Amino acid sequence: KVHAGERLSESDGVALFEHPDLLAIGQLANTARERLHGDVTYFNRNLHLNSTNVCEADCLFCSFARLKEGMPEAYTMTVPQALEWIRKRYNPGMTEIHIVNGLNPDLPFEYYPDLLRSIRREFPKLHIKAFTAVEIHYFAEKFKLSYEQVLQSLIDAGLGSLPGGGAEIFAPRARKKLCGDKVTADGWLEVHRVAHQMGLKSNCTILYGTIEKLEERVDHLLRLRQLQDETNGFQAFIPLAFHPENNRLGPIGAPTGADDLRMIAVSRLLLDNIPHIKAYWIMLGVKTAQLAQRFGANDLDGTVTEEKIYHMAGADTPNALSVDDLKKLIRAVGRNPIERTTTYDVIVDSRTEELQAATG
Repeated sequence: KVHAGERLSESDGVALFEHPDLLAIGQLANTARERLHGDVTYFNRNLHLNSTNVCEADCLFCSFARLKEGMPEAYTMTVPQALEWIRKRYNPGMTEIHIVNGLNPDLPFEYYPDLLRSIRREFPKLHIKAFTAVEIHYFAEKFKLSYEQVLQSLIDAGLGSLPGGGAEIFAPRARKKLCGDKVTADGWLEVHRVAHQMGLKSNCTILYGTIEKLEERVDHLLRLRQLQDETNGFQAFIPLAFHPENNRLGPIGAPTGADDLRMIAVSRLLLDNIPHIKAYWIMLGVKTAQLAQRFGANDLDGTVTEEKIYHMAGADTPNALSVDDLKKLIRAVGRNPIERTTTYDVIVDSRTEELQAATG
């Protein structure tokens, strides 16, 4: 089916997860990846901002959130503080700021468009990718607005696209146990449906390695594929591995490197209509994310610059990588690094750079 370009079924997906030969699965995924992207791996120059970690949702797997202001390590930046935080970390050439926050019950809605307007005014070259579907749903419920009204206010303030977080696992059995007090799977999908209908692109994710079954992973992927058939609004899929430190699911332990590579590979094979599979090096670890470029992934994320969510869950990866670091990692696995915008327009093709250097 893969070689013939045929769509894989639910049973195919389960078989891929259960098949004992990881390298065979990786080779199939690499075939699909190279059919789409050849030898290219994308990266970008981006900055991650989490302006508050106060969150009234109590997810079992989360090490980032604090339930109330005043708890140890709880924080909320004012808009001026957030701007100062960006100023200290901004480098010319950065093209994206990625903003994800907790569900803070003490902030008014206007805080969020104010934050975006202020960033757009001072850093007009930054594409603002901000607020998960969980946050959009929370704003709508808390402030008695429709998804369209929330998104339009944010678009008017500078929102350029949505990140893919908060999907976790769609299966009701697992979702109820893991994060039963935040948006349902149907609500998450509806936020992205509305965003796509309004012209916004977005990413999508899965959280794997907790209590989900293999069949539930496949169901999650197929529900994303179904929405993509309808809207064609997803740009990239990012599998997110569970990190066990500093949360109540710690005894489960983390997925292995083999689990990570298989998740990347199966995602590439099942998600035939989502163009990009991202190996998020912050979460996978630099070496596994590098290898993933031969297991179906075609994106390594970016420079990142001070990630908090995974590091508070025990990630021992660097807080940032330089452009030279990213290029070196990509070239070492026989891929060509391409610097991109958030929407995958090419900024710098390394092959052009090399040709220009060779010809003087």
